[in-house]
Parts: sequence; structure tokens; C-alpha cells
Amino acid sequence: MTELEQYIKSYFGVVESNDLDTIVSFFKVTTIKKGDFLLRSGNRCNGLSFVHSGILRMFASTATKEVTQWISTKGYFTGDLSSFIFETPAHLSIQALADAEISTISKYNYNRLGDLLPKWHEFEKLFIARGFITMEQRIFSHLSMTAEERYQAFLNKTLPFLTRCLYNTLLPCWE
Repeated sequence: MTELEQYIKSYFGVVESNDLDTIVSFFKVTTIKKGDFLLRSGNRCNGLSFVHSGILRMFASTATKEVTQWISTKGYFTGDLSSFIFETPAHLSIQALADAEISTISKYNYNRLGDLLPKWHEFEKLFIARGFITMEQRIFSHLSMTAEERYQAFLNKTLPFLTRCLYNTLLPCWE
């Protein structure tokens, strides 16, 4: 079973084998090089991507700075959901901070799943609800924790992965 299949099964619970095969078949694997953009603000988000490896930064630009909204690492989905669902220009840019391998489902194929799979709308509702819960948790942490506590929680959660990425990225430069 692939990483994407494992993620879908764990995220959505019981998924029939045929449904899982159909869902996964609609994803296309691609590589994004460090510094390249998956999405630029102002363009439409035409796909949702699952991160197999690497680091992707989702951010918005103001007149004076860039504001990072989310860092996507292995096992996370990324995309400007508002732009994807409502077919509006993206407010966010998504850039690779390290070489990344992703699997992306296009907007067209995403919509086709609703026609092909009777349970797709249940899966979709779960997917969006889990994203909403994650955002609620982030908002609560911003309201209830100091910046130092949030930073420490982030490090505790991501340090093993970031260490591995830095090791694989920086060490070859010194050899």
C-alpha cells in the first residue's frame, strides 16, 4: 500500500478497496525543486497536493513582508482551498523550501470523484472538517500560548523531520 493510500485510509476511515484505487489513480506524482513555486498568488489553484517528501511554504505577501500561513511536510496536503473550491484567484503562494515530491489531484478529477463514488461527498466533508479543526487548533494556540510556547510546540512536532531535511540538504554541500 502506498503512502498516499495509507494516508487516505487513516484519514477517512473505512474506504472500499475499489474506491481507494479510483481516488489514488486520479493523483499525479511530480517533483518540485527548492525555490520553485507550486502556486503563485493571483493564479487559480487547480489542484490539491499530498506531500511525500520535502517542505512547502504557504504564504501571503503584504506591502512590507511575507506572512507564512502554513508549512507542509511529509504526510500533509497543501493548496489554496478557497481558490480551489471557489475557482477564484489564490491569495496564497506555495513555494518549495526543499526539493519536494508531491501527488496532485486536479480540480477536474476532484470533481469527477463526486460522479464516480457514491461516498465521495462524505469523504469530502470529512476532509474539509479536519482542515477546519486544524485551523481552529492553530487559532486557539495563538490565543492561549505565548510566541515562545508556540515555537517550542512547532519544534517538538517538526524537529525530527527538519533535522533530516537539513542533514540531507546541507551535508552534501560541505563534502
